[in-house]
Amino acid sequence: MASWKRDATSGLIVLVPVIVTLYVIAFIYNNIATLPFVESIEPAWIRVPLTLLIFALLVFAIGYLMRTATGPLVEGAIDDVMNSLPGLRVVYNASKMAVETAVTGTGDLQAPVKLETWDGMRMTAFKTGKRTGDGRDVLFLPTAPNITTGFVVEVEPDEYTEIDERVEDALTRVLSAGFGETSEDIGVPIDVAEESAKTDD
Repeated sequence: MASWKRDATSGLIVLVPVIVTLYVIAFIYNNIATLPFVESIEPAWIRVPLTLLIFALLVFAIGYLMRTATGPLVEGAIDDVMNSLPGLRVVYNASKMAVETAVTGTGDLQAPVKLETWDGMRMTAFKTGKRTGDGRDVLFLPTAPNITTGFVVEVEPDEYTEIDERVEDALTRVLSAGFGETSEDIGVPIDVAEESAKTDD
């Protein structure tokens, strides 16, 4: 029972963001293509590159808006609205993460780690590759399921545990609020993983 639920959840996490992203792109394209001044252009084959050009200009215009003082306010308002909708917030954040990962990659986030925030409770965080003047490592501790928000924490190197896990896998677990985990060993410490590999050999 638990196995098929886990497989179904993992499948939805992969497919839904892709389907939603493609649907949104198709929706925007069709709306641009049906604008009166676009439909009136002859010959018809010119409409396709013109529609793509308008779409590209729209993307750049919104990108420029995001670099202004108004941009973060607009993005924050959209995030607040979408994250207030049960169910849709997971799809929205998954789609947003998929696009951000495809465009910028996950290079800004280094290896995932386990951080004990309270006695006996561990949370998934990510190394940023930055270090404070007094030798503490700067970690990003994302919230679930909205991984675009979180906390920047400064901790001593011996206060967290590095784990044998890819950044994408750790992000998927946080994004799905834990339901997208497919491994029985969630975030195995590196030293334990290496010891296990030696035993298997």
